[in-house]
Amino acid sequence: MGVACDAPVFTADAALSRYTSSEWAEREFCGTCGSSLFWTARDGSYRVVSAQSLDDATGVTFETQIFVDEKPSYYAFADSTTMMTGAEVFAAFTSNAGAEKRD
Repeated sequence: MGVACDAPVFTADAALSRYTSSEWAEREFCGTCGSSLFWTARDGSYRVVSAQSLDDATGVTFETQIFVDEKPSYYAFADSTTMMTGAEVFAAFTSNAGAEKRD
């Protein structure tokens, strides 16, 4: 689960590592333990921080499910959310709506 954010603030020195996972996205993680921290559009237009990395997730709401066409049939959330297929996700982050998944 991720939370959209503009600029994360770290409370301790962070040994961040970055991985370019596609032509349009990068994933950032702890270079020491490997924990996933956030995902960033390479053009800087969007960033999502891993909800598990937050000290206090009070007030965080579950709004959007992505890649719903690839989830197992037994996997479902009770909340009413916006649901996006993989094609819709890629269309939102690329100029080519028919882009193939690159991760």
